[in-house]
Amino acid sequence: MSDLRLEDTIFQDLKKTFSTISDRMESTRRSLRNTDASAVGQSQLIEDVQDFADEWGYGIKQLGKHTSGAVKMINKIGESFSQLDLDLAESLKAPKKGK
Repeated sequence: MSDLRLEDTIFQDLKKTFSTISDRMESTRRSLRNTDASAVGQSQLIEDVQDFADEWGYGIKQLGKHTSGAVKMINKIGESFSQLDLDLAESLKAPKKGK
């Protein structure tokens, strides 16, 4: 291997963090979707609570999609970095031309 190094644990930690965020977002979205707004009493307030839950549910779903996309990018970056490291190591082994 070459001197170009980046510990694989960095990518694993990032993937774990973003995956955890995505899972927590989905859990929160499900909780909001199952909210019983009737507990607040007044009909307009019930509607407002339901609207709030719907809007937040949508936003949380979008955040979950983005964190999922971040995990895919982290995987791609890790693969690209590994390939670059191998390519660099191979280029250092190749005989120098013109010497």
